[in-house]
Amino acid sequence: MQEKIIVLDFGSQTTQLIGRRLRELNVYCEIVPYNKFPEDDKSVKGVILSGSPFSVNDKEAFKPNLSEIKGKYPMLGICYGAQYLAYISGGKVEKGNSREYGRAVLTPVDKDNLLLKNIKAQSEVWMSHGDTITQLPANFKIIAKTNDVAAAAYKIEDEQTWGVQFHPEVFHSEDGTLILDNFIGICGMKKNWTPASFIEHTVEELKAQLGNDKVILALSGGVDSSVTAVLLNKAIGKNLTCIFVDHGLLRKNEFENVLKDYEHLGLHVIGIDAKARFYKELAGVTDPEKKRKIIGKGFIDVFDEEAHKLKDVKWLGQGTIYPDIIESLSITGTVIKSHHNVGGLPEKMNLKLVEPLKLLFKDEVRNVGRELGMMPHLINRHPFPGPGLGVRILGDITPEKVRVLQDADDVFIKELRAWDLYDKVWQAGVILLPVQSVGVMGDERTYENAVALRSVSSTDAMTADWVRLPYDFLAKVSNEIINKVKGVNRVVYDISSKPPATIEWE
Repeated sequence: MQEKIIVLDFGSQTTQLIGRRLRELNVYCEIVPYNKFPEDDKSVKGVILSGSPFSVNDKEAFKPNLSEIKGKYPMLGICYGAQYLAYISGGKVEKGNSREYGRAVLTPVDKDNLLLKNIKAQSEVWMSHGDTITQLPANFKIIAKTNDVAAAAYKIEDEQTWGVQFHPEVFHSEDGTLILDNFIGICGMKKNWTPASFIEHTVEELKAQLGNDKVILALSGGVDSSVTAVLLNKAIGKNLTCIFVDHGLLRKNEFENVLKDYEHLGLHVIGIDAKARFYKELAGVTDPEKKRKIIGKGFIDVFDEEAHKLKDVKWLGQGTIYPDIIESLSITGTVIKSHHNVGGLPEKMNLKLVEPLKLLFKDEVRNVGRELGMMPHLINRHPFPGPGLGVRILGDITPEKVRVLQDADDVFIKELRAWDLYDKVWQAGVILLPVQSVGVMGDERTYENAVALRSVSSTDAMTADWVRLPYDFLAKVSNEIINKVKGVNRVVYDISSKPPATIEWE
């Protein structure tokens, strides 16, 4: 049984970061809604309460009953979590004189406290709250302070419960990872969550779950579906059939290249050329959500048809990863963001669902792929949207627009590799804009398409910043696209970060 820390999610934007930091420390954790603590789970070794957009004094604030777990497990409250623990124990939480946001200097008051073991006498931490604890309950002991916050960290006496009013999970908190590591030590965990242990455990689980059943898997060429395929192949071998669909919205030559890449993995892959079908269904459609739905439905229909050609298929494999699941449902059960590989498909196809990566973050998926011996260029491939170039062609989709975008995108990606920039960028691509502009080529006036280059740095797409690519590189790419891609006479570079923008334009 894999021991774990449970992170109770109160809606903070950084809850996923808590999980990621714990995983980076080789500890398994699960993020669950604030009111969904897993009862009678003997593998739970500790509990973390996340931050929240609410004040504990708000009527709509999330206020679970913690009486069954507080004191039973080591517990760490972060920001709202710390304030909520004080609040339910009779302390006072009030609006501060000014909103605490950004860097602050943490000074330990009790250096011998286990949570603060080995942290510096003064270190930067990241604050993000409008409230502050103005009065601690009698059995709460202050263990650290900042210039503006007297109770920056505390411990409940005679109980393995701590609270910090800053965010140790955020990169800007200098000793934040050390504090989380200290909490792991308090929980008595073994730090045995590694790619090798995941593979061994998952393959055994898949063998037990699937037995001699047959599985069909949608391959996209991306790292998630590729690692899923290799894990399933390791568990069930010939009982796995992979389908790779060319919906006409892949990158240039990607259909042929990806099929060739999969040869060394020993996978049974069926390639389906469905370009004409998708182009026909997308003709004249300009609304982004309608395009996504048409492409999504097209995938379902193609897979359904192929599944019926195979005998006795009982399972559908999917490369769903942890952020897909967390983002798709909020802590109140409201859909925030739809993902192409979460929900819907198994019901249509009357198949059971198997998702071996559903508890992994993207960087963990890559580490598992490396451990499995997959080729680096498969592991390090940039994320690519499920609808493909369909969400990078603004407006209606035509074969000619796809050709223009594929050619421009091919130049950009090849130049990133040639300049040794591809692996320094998290995701890159070209967007075909629904505008035309005047240009001059030779002695002739042109009126052709404009394209935008998009290049971002990120970890799991929750936030992203535009990459400061060298001017000489951008000049070269622009010149190559305009000279070599028929139909383009202008190139611009997108310098928007997420938030407020998104990575994709649609």
